[in-house]
Amino acid sequence: MERLTHRWRRETVEQEAAVAEGTLSRDEAYALQAFPPAFVAAVDVALEAYELEVASLDPPTDEAVWAAVERVVLALNDIDADHGHPIETISREELSEYIEDVLTDAGIDLEALLQRRGVDEAAGEWRDW
Repeated sequence: MERLTHRWRRETVEQEAAVAEGTLSRDEAYALQAFPPAFVAAVDVALEAYELEVASLDPPTDEAVWAAVERVVLALNDIDADHGHPIETISREELSEYIEDVLTDAGIDLEALLQRRGVDEAAGEWRDW
């Protein structure tokens, strides 16, 4: 599974090149606006910490899983606020999906986890973005 920040960096590099070549206007280069380097670096750190925490859960109890999800979502809330709220609709959906994908990749039954908590998505309870 590719971390979102890796894709964001790649899109930024591709769009910077296209702007330099004159094949894309700066106004159309959404990644240059949506994914500033300091924001991407901060999100990358938060996602990496989350991935490592989830992977280290032994056993992955509901309490431990939800604590990990809460920590990453609160970290992302802070990052979003610190960088002028760049997390918009598409990034919001991608981040929520990524948080859940990490759980699934760790062998956690996401559907059952969500059902036991009575929620539709993992990030929703704490998410400000």
